[in-house]
Amino acid sequence: MQVRHQNFSLKFRHAFTISKGTKTHQPTFIVELEQAGLVGYGEAPAIAYYNIPVEKMAEDLEAKRSFVEKFAFTDPERYWHYLHHLFPQNHFLVCALDIAAWDLWGKIKKQPLWKLWKGDWSKCPVTDYTIGIDPVEKMVAKMKEKPWPVYKIKVGTADDMAIVRALRENTDATLRVDANAAWDVETALALIPQLAELGVEFVEQPLAKDNWEGMKVLYEKSSLPLYADEACVYESDVERCLHHFHGINIKLTKCSGITPALRMISKARELDLKVMLGCMNESSIGSAAMAQMLPFIDHVDMDGPLLLEEDLATGITYDFGRISITDDPGLGIKYTGLYTKP
Repeated sequence: MQVRHQNFSLKFRHAFTISKGTKTHQPTFIVELEQAGLVGYGEAPAIAYYNIPVEKMAEDLEAKRSFVEKFAFTDPERYWHYLHHLFPQNHFLVCALDIAAWDLWGKIKKQPLWKLWKGDWSKCPVTDYTIGIDPVEKMVAKMKEKPWPVYKIKVGTADDMAIVRALRENTDATLRVDANAAWDVETALALIPQLAELGVEFVEQPLAKDNWEGMKVLYEKSSLPLYADEACVYESDVERCLHHFHGINIKLTKCSGITPALRMISKARELDLKVMLGCMNESSIGSAAMAQMLPFIDHVDMDGPLLLEEDLATGITYDFGRISITDDPGLGIKYTGLYTKP
């Protein structure tokens, strides 16, 4: 096994703002695992409030490069367990390596991952398109610029209802609202009935990630389904979400890769929780890992390549929310390096 890595800073089409801040570029960490002439690719974007920059991923990987390369790779799940113990404090790096291992495994088996997992592609959900926080008129303009069947609306301002009302006045599309933990219980109880009247489908992470008592109250009173994001990071969080949320949003980077994400999906199904896969503004590499899991989930937020002006791979196409991928093995992508999209 040989491992290589690169850092990139991918430019957004529009400055991307959520309740936690604004950014114009998405730093991301790319790894390659090569064995017997086959190369697997993986990705982990860096998110400032998780305090794992791309430099830290590179530093940790270089410090234990020999252990990564000397592992006798036989299957991705066994490899993930090894990586999980090798890098216990860096789940973002584990994610990148795990995705690369699955890509490599699919190429060894000469099949796309979703076929290896025996998925039904006809059951794939469409992806939403995210409208980041901006002045109301600019959010409306961004929406009109991208006609789409489902929008995720970022909120967490003093004018949340004005934002959603203005967007609803300009579209009949499905709307989802993501508060990114910005509300308190009182605010959520006041806003959710109004959002329901505007036909919002569900609300994502309304309260702070550790406000479990508040979520229990909200769960019992909410007229809309509630999905956990910041409150559901690891496998151990899934069961805790029962009777606090109606569904969970799994992020590959946060949970540490495809391997634990598959187990989280299985556990959520046991508990009758809905499952959403969410992006962290990955390029088409990390997004392709999500795409392979589409047959097994209910909702998806896989618009990273749409929000970015720059990309690192080809192999995913979007048609009014519908996602198509190639039939190539593994992730189904071709790595290009940095390029600016038309």
